[in-house]
Amino acid sequence: MRTYKLTIAYDGTRYQGWQRQANTKNTIQGILERRISEAAGYSVRVDGSGRTDAGVHAECQAASVVMTGKVEENFFLGKVNAALPDDIRITGAGLVKKGFHARKSAVGKVYEYNIDTGEKADVFGRRYRYHFPRELDLQAMQEAAGYLTGTHEFDAYTDKKDEKSTKRTIYAIIVTGQGGRVKIRYEGNGFLYHMVRILTGTLLEVGTGQRSPKSTEDALRSRDRQQAGFLAPARGLLLKEVRYSE
Repeated sequence: MRTYKLTIAYDGTRYQGWQRQANTKNTIQGILERRISEAAGYSVRVDGSGRTDAGVHAECQAASVVMTGKVEENFFLGKVNAALPDDIRITGAGLVKKGFHARKSAVGKVYEYNIDTGEKADVFGRRYRYHFPRELDLQAMQEAAGYLTGTHEFDAYTDKKDEKSTKRTIYAIIVTGQGGRVKIRYEGNGFLYHMVRILTGTLLEVGTGQRSPKSTEDALRSRDRQQAGFLAPARGLLLKEVRYSE
């Protein structure tokens, strides 16, 4: 048995998220499993570093797959890619140590959320940026980001109530903007369901003056979802990087 680590890029616009589902074949994981299985001639399971919601994109999603033996050199990047739709692509593949698991072995992730603040949505970027035609106070958003950085219980910033633990560490939240484009970069050891999108909605409310920067800390302490901001749309979110210790 051989374990391979895959790096995958996809435009999530027309898919029902990463995770396979019983009621649809239109998921990234499901499509990858079918195409790799067809190419290999036997059934395989693809394990991702985590789930992305419907409409969320990935530049470097990581996944692991166990094959019965060593595959030919161009198996993933050639044979499997040729069978994948144009908006899903395996960009890297390599043999890794037995026991590697894309989710369990991950030590950190980087997400980016992209916002278009122009009066009209950019024609070519509208699938990858959230059109939010409001003037934003980036300095206030940066101040708010400081309250959210560190190790906290993020109950207020998730829509899933049965998490075993809501404690996560955010290493950095970097807010930048230029020419009607705003980018928020999140680096952390892991993120809860909808967490990045709720953090983004909260920071946008700070940027428009609907809430104070310190209110983000108050929401953390309350552990009450109603005290945090709105859920920003999926299309602006990009999984940028998955980090491993090796």
